[in-house]
Amino acid sequence: MISIENQIVLVTGASSGIGAACAKIFAKGGAKLILAARRVSKLDRLANELADTKLIASASDIHLVELDVRDRPAVESAITGLPETWQNIDILINNAGLSRGLDKLHEGNFQDWEEMIDTNVKGLLYVTRAIVPAMVSRGRGHVVNIGSIAGRQAYPKGSVYCASKAAVRAISDGLKQDLLGTPVRVTEIEPGLVETEFSNVRFHGDAEKAQNVYRGLTPLTADDVADVVYFCATRSPHVNISEVLLVPTDQATATLVHRNEF
Repeated sequence: MISIENQIVLVTGASSGIGAACAKIFAKGGAKLILAARRVSKLDRLANELADTKLIASASDIHLVELDVRDRPAVESAITGLPETWQNIDILINNAGLSRGLDKLHEGNFQDWEEMIDTNVKGLLYVTRAIVPAMVSRGRGHVVNIGSIAGRQAYPKGSVYCASKAAVRAISDGLKQDLLGTPVRVTEIEPGLVETEFSNVRFHGDAEKAQNVYRGLTPLTADDVADVVYFCATRSPHVNISEVLLVPTDQATATLVHRNEF
């Protein structure tokens, strides 16, 4: 196990869910955090929580960035514009992602498709392209991509989301091959059912539909996923955990789950 104390960790989609959980566990380990998200007010609240709970020693241990990863010029500007003391990013956690809608392909909403592809695929590519060259130059770094069990198996009415996460899996695999011969590590984490804002976002704020996703079972929490991310990032430098499929005990595949009916 290696220490991540004083390492610089950039987390996208850090305002809630898995991203916020990653921020907390890495802060506890002594990392310096660059937290990026569209909702800067939520980032502010998270930063205050980290300070209030003493997970960060001071304001100098955290840097907030308002960022929409879909906007390539904004991504490039955000990374090149980091203060000098924040430029040497050691760990990149590509967490920003979402699902929109649950429709048959031939009935799908184009705007939903574009938001998923632009965020889950292109956004991940933009951020990775902006950060990894410096990792290679410095001879150290770790890229952690948050994929999904949906990237392994399509399910009804989820083909575009599944395709976007299959792309994350392929990108992670390809990046690992491209970085062969360098010390830069690549990990993909593929969670199954995790109870976060995910389903609420998918159903455009319909809380009842979102809650039904987890009905009768015990899903993963954001902290469960963050714990695995942290484990992967703290292995000895000669160890690369390339891929982790992480599911609740009540889930076997993307579509096969056990629900207790009451």
